[in-house]
Amino acid sequence: MNDIKPSKIQRLQEKYGASITALACLYSVVVSWGENWFFTVLFGLGVVVCGLMSYFDIKSTLKKSY
Repeated sequence: MNDIKPSKIQRLQEKYGASITALACLYSVVVSWGENWFFTVLFGLGVVVCGLMSYFDIKSTLKKSY
């Protein structure tokens, strides 16, 4: 029923939200490297999972645009 077009920020968030989260996790991995191994492993897994999610999100978005 609502044909409201999403704003530009919402579209960018849908497209690149997982990439930004993966970069934040990567930063946390670098900062906590060697100090706290639990957080290093946890944020390392976050980099892998969010990185894969962002890869497939961007890939599907590029497929839709062509």
